[in-house]
Amino acid sequence: MTRASDDDEPAAVAARYARRVHDDPRYHPLQPAVLHERRGRQRALAELLRRHVPGGIGTLDVLDVGCGHGEQLLELIALGFDAARLTGSELLAARAAEARRRLPVEVALHEGDALALPFESATFDLVLQSTVFSSLLDDDFQQRLADRMWAWVRPGGAVLWYDFTVNNPRNPDVRGVPLARLRQLFPAAQIDARRVTLAPPLARVLGRVHPALIGWAAALPLLRTHVLAWVGKPVVRTGP
Repeated sequence: MTRASDDDEPAAVAARYARRVHDDPRYHPLQPAVLHERRGRQRALAELLRRHVPGGIGTLDVLDVGCGHGEQLLELIALGFDAARLTGSELLAARAAEARRRLPVEVALHEGDALALPFESATFDLVLQSTVFSSLLDDDFQQRLADRMWAWVRPGGAVLWYDFTVNNPRNPDVRGVPLARLRQLFPAAQIDARRVTLAPPLARVLGRVHPALIGWAAALPLLRTHVLAWVGKPVVRTGP
């Protein structure tokens, strides 16, 4: 359900983020649950790239919408993406500043509302989003952002999507984005999706007992709460 004017949604997102606990120890990169989540997501990402980018990744132009502190862009560089072909967009000034501090100078960064980005259609081979849409509570704004991201993707490219699919009853500032909603947001896409990431609350509990338990539990698809998807843009063929 739409909850606010889509013109107000960026300010509402900023306000919701301001209420969150900064430097929450649950999300420290050395925590077993966080390590397992990142490694599992990276393995799934590598599989998608092998399947859909047979020609290699070094020449791909990439935009990360909601790049946060730059973690995903750093991961892409480690995989072999060219930093000079990477672009990040971040709504929140403090996060954008931290991303600038951490990322190579070749990576272009833009601060502010992603809908105001100055890019022409078909500018990027990949447009990424990671847990951005679950922070957007306005349906119309979600669709507007999805439409803009789709326009930026070149035919044959993709939106690369990572987000959770179920609601968190203890956090009203987010909501899950099920696969059916993903299809609704990108009706013309060819979607290759897989369930990843053990439910974080369960992963944290198991990690305190023994980190190996996280991997065993994550082997059960029903306990995975996130979707990683290649949202492919078909190539329009003309002529006979």
